[in-house]
Amino acid sequence: MFIRLAQQHQEFVQDLVMNLQALTIILERHGYTASCYTCGEQMNSASFMVSLKEKHLIRFLVSDYGITWMELWDDRELMKLEGAEAINQLQELANIVKDSTAIQLIK
Repeated sequence: MFIRLAQQHQEFVQDLVMNLQALTIILERHGYTASCYTCGEQMNSASFMVSLKEKHLIRFLVSDYGITWMELWDDRELMKLEGAEAINQLQELANIVKDSTAIQLIK
């Protein structure tokens, strides 16, 4: 049972890393400064960052050890979330991008 759970967790992390890479590309196409760095070819960890406005930075870290969302303003930490809450914030960011894309298509 534990081996199966470990494999599922590794697959989850890899899926999350791939989605972060895709989100980075989409954000860059919308004019945001974004980056996603991974370690190694197994895609078992990533550091994702996006600058939303001047001095407003989002940093999302994922690895086998955990998941963290940090929101910074002028190099000061505004918010730090972990686990499911961090993923929910990432979804909110993706929704904002999706909504802005829909608005642009309507115009």
